[in-house]
Amino acid sequence: MVYDITRRSTYNHLSSWLTDARNLTNPNTVIFLIGNKSDLDAQRDVTYEEAKQFADENGLLFLECSAKTGDNVEDAFLDTAKKIYQNIQDGSLDLNAAESGVQHKPTAPRNSVQTDQPPQKEGCAC
Repeated sequence: MVYDITRRSTYNHLSSWLTDARNLTNPNTVIFLIGNKSDLDAQRDVTYEEAKQFADENGLLFLECSAKTGDNVEDAFLDTAKKIYQNIQDGSLDLNAAESGVQHKPTAPRNSVQTDQPPQKEGCAC
């Protein structure tokens, strides 16, 4: 869930967005709260501390970032992936359950070559 740190109205919607997300997804879905526009700290309308408290109270991961500068954007994706992986490792997320939202795709053997080309007929020089 993303809110704008310079617009309190977006922060004020978080409770209803979180309720919707929890009602519409698997209970083990990883939800990350992101305060966007951290590059506009001088125009901040939502403090880091209050957003962090909201995240902690609701069991959410939390980070502030800037889509404009790219600050912490990659970290948000990496932290989410790490949490999903942790949930798989501890058994709270089952890869075999269709409702988990995570699909396991077997990797191709390392020595095989995959192409988008159809197989050629034997003896064909095409």
